[in-house]
Amino acid sequence: MNDRIALVTGANKGIGKHIARLLAAEGLTVYVGARNPGRGERAVEEIGPGARPLVLDVTDPDSIAQAAAQVERLDVLVNNAGISPSLASPADTLIEEYRHTFETNVFAVAAVTNAFLPALGRSPHPRIVNVSSGTASLTWSTNPNPQFAPGSGGAAAYRSSKAALNALTVFYAQTLAEDGFKVNSLAPGLRATDLNPRAAAAGGDPAEAAQGALRLALLPDDGPTGGFFSWDGTPVPW
Repeated sequence: MNDRIALVTGANKGIGKHIARLLAAEGLTVYVGARNPGRGERAVEEIGPGARPLVLDVTDPDSIAQAAAQVERLDVLVNNAGISPSLASPADTLIEEYRHTFETNVFAVAAVTNAFLPALGRSPHPRIVNVSSGTASLTWSTNPNPQFAPGSGGAAAYRSSKAALNALTVFYAQTLAEDGFKVNSLAPGLRATDLNPRAAAAGGDPAEAAQGALRLALLPDDGPTGGFFSWDGTPVPW
């Protein structure tokens, strides 16, 4: 065990749970953020030593404030919680679906990050990892790439929300650089999670994606900031 402390949102399942497990294995104390207390407790029991439950609904301002009040210092924040309720094209996506998706994938990330900035500011090496998506890359969406077939406008709400998240990543990186922060986005690849039916049917290992988050969470002081990286460490174009 070392004295570093991490928080992973949406960590009771999927990629987030694997990220929490890997950070705990590195000796960090890891707050397992979960909306449901029971699910959070079960995840902590499964992760083992170093894991701590933290009730956190990233879309609830009161829940965010209560969680932030419990964490005096933080070295790593992994904004992993995200949703993809619709795989529809933009013309077939309801405005409420856009609002719902952006509420969790964009607004909540800003709210959580801002709430925990004081705790992160007490760390000598603060790190923020935003779990994004390769499908948010406008370059990959319009050109050949190593992860998916370009030219489809499906999952418009999810993909546009993650593109907005990438913009936030750049802006936080720029404004926090002088304080030693490293802020980066991760493209985890298509993984077998319950994010949406397509992901659930995929064969990709969530634990493999978590390795990419671990790398960004433990960056040395000469590491990159304001970048977008695939799970294997290769840069992803915006």
